[in-house]
Amino acid sequence: MSNLETQLAALRQEAQQAIANSSTLEDLEQLRIKYLGKKGSLSQVLGGMGKLSAEERPRIGALANEVKDALQTDLDQKRAALQAAQIEAQLEAEALDVTMPGVYRLQGHTHPLTSTIDRMIDIFVGLGYTVATGPEMETDYYNFEALNFLPDHPARDMQDTLYLPDGNILRTHTSSVQIRYMEENDPPVRIVMPGRCYRRDTVDATHSAVFHQLEILAVDEGLTFTDLRGTIKVFLEAMFGEIPIRFRPSFFPFTEPSAEVDVQWRGRWLEVMGCGMVDPNVLKAVGYDPEVYTGFAAGLGVERIAMVLHQIDDIRRLYASDLRFLKQF
Repeated sequence: MSNLETQLAALRQEAQQAIANSSTLEDLEQLRIKYLGKKGSLSQVLGGMGKLSAEERPRIGALANEVKDALQTDLDQKRAALQAAQIEAQLEAEALDVTMPGVYRLQGHTHPLTSTIDRMIDIFVGLGYTVATGPEMETDYYNFEALNFLPDHPARDMQDTLYLPDGNILRTHTSSVQIRYMEENDPPVRIVMPGRCYRRDTVDATHSAVFHQLEILAVDEGLTFTDLRGTIKVFLEAMFGEIPIRFRPSFFPFTEPSAEVDVQWRGRWLEVMGCGMVDPNVLKAVGYDPEVYTGFAAGLGVERIAMVLHQIDDIRRLYASDLRFLKQF
């Protein structure tokens, strides 16, 4: 046996023993480089082939390929075994004991005001209305003037309240959204406007300085009070079921004629909203021709509806953040 054959046999035995004893993929990679790399042991042994005779070279070359293939096979098998062991160890380390009791976290609930608003919006969207919103800080023009509240009109008294240092006002109703929307959109218009409003009210069981409104507005050719009445009837029946409804004459600066709407709930009449046909002056303020278009609007307090639906006796409960109260919903 030639010297190169002896070296190759010894190299094969040494490398196979080292591969069998390796315990990590990093160690295995170092062994591959050590024995089969460009500057590895096998390449160094084969560097002496230039001194062999022409008859010996093919035999030694075939033996070298055999050693290389054997070592590569051993490396592949060991790598697969180490990878499988690594995955098994990871699975064992990350295993969960499904018999252990879980960690309970208190589940949140939709606030009764939010759920009431969502329910009302769903009804009007189902009737073909689009949701519109606007800023809570408004100018006098959008909050009053464009809605036919003249500067000295007594109708301002109950709403002419929370002014800011720059002359703007915290909006007292969501009706300002009507003006902003109509300024940027041509008829026909069908929008529903939910939002937070502010008035300088004395807080008690039925009043709050911060409250929520939801209004609707429809403008098109040929709309009449009959359309308004039918829309409100459909909405109230969707909210409360089949109940008696009545309309009472009233006054609002931005509608004419105007009405208050009552429902008979648990044996008594309960006021739930105001409504009316859009005043021609409001249509003129946004550039609509009142000789061509007519419209109707209606607005209601969300807190009032929520209190009726859930039999809540004090509006302050809706803002107290008392979990004992909120858990009921």
